[in-house]
Amino acid sequence: MEEKQHYLYGMHPVEEAVRQGRKFEKVLFKKGLEGEQFRNLLSEVEERGIPYQFVPGEKLNYLVKGSHQGVVAYLAQIEYVEFETMVENALSKRENPVFLMLDGVSDVRNFGAIARSAECAGIDGIILPAKGGAAINADAIKTSAGALLRVPACKVTNLKIPAYYLKEAGFQIVAATEKTDSSLYEVDFRKPTAIVMGSEGSGISNALLSLCDVKARIPMMGEIGSLNVSVACAVVMYECVRQRI
Repeated sequence: MEEKQHYLYGMHPVEEAVRQGRKFEKVLFKKGLEGEQFRNLLSEVEERGIPYQFVPGEKLNYLVKGSHQGVVAYLAQIEYVEFETMVENALSKRENPVFLMLDGVSDVRNFGAIARSAECAGIDGIILPAKGGAAINADAIKTSAGALLRVPACKVTNLKIPAYYLKEAGFQIVAATEKTDSSLYEVDFRKPTAIVMGSEGSGISNALLSLCDVKARIPMMGEIGSLNVSVACAVVMYECVRQRI
């Protein structure tokens, strides 16, 4: 069970926190919830772009040993930055920043390991989807060895939005994917770059993959034919490091 300081519960406390602009990873609502207060809270959550989902009451009962009134909200464990601000800050420091875009990476410990490698590799920021990505919670921060407190991270409603923005700003969008014959070692990572990594199960979505300028695969010599996503991220990021030093 997660520590209580990491979430709020009950209609009124959550509603007040939302109106005060507190940052949330997501809000859980009990399936079948009704009533005017619920509808007002849901409207506020949607208006502010806070991820939410409906879950069985048993899950909320497991999380909270008290009167949760059908709502539990996970507080954000880090301070997210605005996407445009993250890009501007990176460009003010160097001409060829590198960002990491994660499409569907949902395992918290994998994500923490990725963030740790990203910090060591000098990645300028991590771009995450508001829905469907791993939560930045205490487990993720611990697995990252604190890297998530040092690497800027942002959440966006749709990963195609930053892809379009970065392309317009002169970045190359590099997809690490098996759907190509081109090798990772053929890519010029000295340019301003956004590296796109997908989940182990489904990879990068077709919609996002179609926006990528370069598609590259990690060469494999064994029989298994795939790497854990955190290891694959490290391989790609450190090819970028190798070229830049």
